[in-house]
This record gives sequence, structure tokens and C-alpha cells, in this order.
Amino acid sequence: MEDFIEEVIFSNEEIVKKCDEIGKLITEEYKDKKPVLIGLLKGCIPFFAELMKHIKCDMEIDFMDVSSYQGSHSTGAVTIHKDIKVDIRNRHVILVEDIVDSGLTIQEVINLLEDRGAKSIEIATLLDKPAGRVIECKEPKYICKTIEPKFVVGFGLDYNQLYRNLDYVGVLKRSVYEK
Repeated sequence: MEDFIEEVIFSNEEIVKKCDEIGKLITEEYKDKKPVLIGLLKGCIPFFAELMKHIKCDMEIDFMDVSSYQGSHSTGAVTIHKDIKVDIRNRHVILVEDIVDSGLTIQEVINLLEDRGAKSIEIATLLDKPAGRVIECKEPKYICKTIEPKFVVGFGLDYNQLYRNLDYVGVLKRSVYEK
């Protein structure tokens, strides 16, 4: 374990196993619906790639770059840096997110996609942190792991753009972000 990690809370083996389980559920539930998986960049990339391998039905993919975090805290405002190109009108959408925490980002994206006419919208997330919610938001349907309010990095999750490349999720030591 790296010296900046306090503890590993979700190993790579556990992540792959959970992605397989969720991929099978999505395959069954969307086999005749040709869903659009929309990844929320940048954090979703490892989870999106792993999850997608386990979904065995026709689907399209696209990405949005949205953010509400700077460092270890939410700014409270959602900014869209890159929008999707696929037309989602009357389409089933699965938002793929690294973590649902405050609820601000995910709910803003859901509102936008509903305005664009999505037939249905569900959320697949690597991590769910319900204690972090600052607004009422749509709850994720597909959750790999629910976590306590700890600052985590790895498997796409970052601190100031670092640590995304870890193949597991770990709790970042306070000494790293409380300088």
C-alpha cells in the first residue's frame, strides 16, 4: 500500500466482481432497450471501462465533463466543460459516475437530460456516499459500494487530479490534503 493511503476500502478484485454483477443486471434489464451510457468525466473512466466489459447488450456511449469539486470540497456550482453529442430524446440513459456524494452534480445532469427528453435515467456509480448529500437527488440504482464520509481516491477518484490511476479505492491520509 502506498504511503499516502490510510486504508484500502475497495480492492481491484472486489471492484471487478461488483462490475460483473451490475453488468449482468443491466444486460437483463436493458436487453431490448439499447441504452446510452453517459460517463461523467474524468473520474468515471476506469469504472466505465470495467463496467462496460460486463454489459452484454447493444448500447451507445458518450461522455460529459462536469464538475463541482475543487480540491477536497464541493464548490456548490456545477460547470459543464464538455457536453454529449448523442441525441437522447426518447432513449434510456444510464449515467456512469465515480461517486455520488453531495448530489449536486448528478442532479444537475439529470435535470438537463430530462429537459432533453430522455425516456428514463438511472445512475450506476462506483461509490455512493449518502452522508455527503447536501440536496435531495435521484438515488443511484446500481451501486458498487456504499461508503462512510471519508476522503477517497483511486480507480478514477482524485485529489487535485492525482491518484486516479490506482487500481483500488483507498482513504487518503489527512496529512496529504490538510496542508
